[in-house]
Amino acid sequence: MTVLVPIVEGQAEVESVPILLRRLIHDEWHRHEIIIAKPFRVKRLKVVKTNELERSIEIVRSTRSNCRAILLLLDADDDCPKELAPKLLARAKQASAGLPVAVILAKFEFEAWFLGSLESLRGIRGLPNTVMPPPKPEDIRDAKSFLSHQMVGQNYQATDDQAAFTAKFDLRLARQRCPSFNKFVREIETILKQSK
Repeated sequence: MTVLVPIVEGQAEVESVPILLRRLIHDEWHRHEIIIAKPFRVKRLKVVKTNELERSIEIVRSTRSNCRAILLLLDADDDCPKELAPKLLARAKQASAGLPVAVILAKFEFEAWFLGSLESLRGIRGLPNTVMPPPKPEDIRDAKSFLSHQMVGQNYQATDDQAAFTAKFDLRLARQRCPSFNKFVREIETILKQSK
């Protein structure tokens, strides 16, 4: 069995990222020999600092039995994903001691991927049946607020709503409309091939 260990930044992602990975790996690709471990959580502002990513990977390698691949998934926030991701990847590869590793930065934030397939979330968590995705979902700086403005009778709360949206958003639409999500899918495919 191959164990994939995600490293994430938020409490909501601890629940949501395994859901997303299972949808891709088990449901879409039928790779049932891949086990998705409970994510290791480290704050974004901490993990980008010198030696902190390395320390996190060392903890994962030493405490997660049968770890065969590592995924670091962060929100880019105001950083350029194309500039920060390669730097983090170089550090992660050095720390991973030969294990396949991927680094993905969601442009601005994870929730932008929901905006890319917003019509697939109609009727869920207060989203009306008429909700439509914005033209360029990854250009919206605060996707959480955008979702709150669309929801009827409630505001978006990542710890309450993110997992429900993750379980239902249309992966194909998100890949078409969100380049960082498309990269996420491609990177997962790559590290799974490398971890055989």
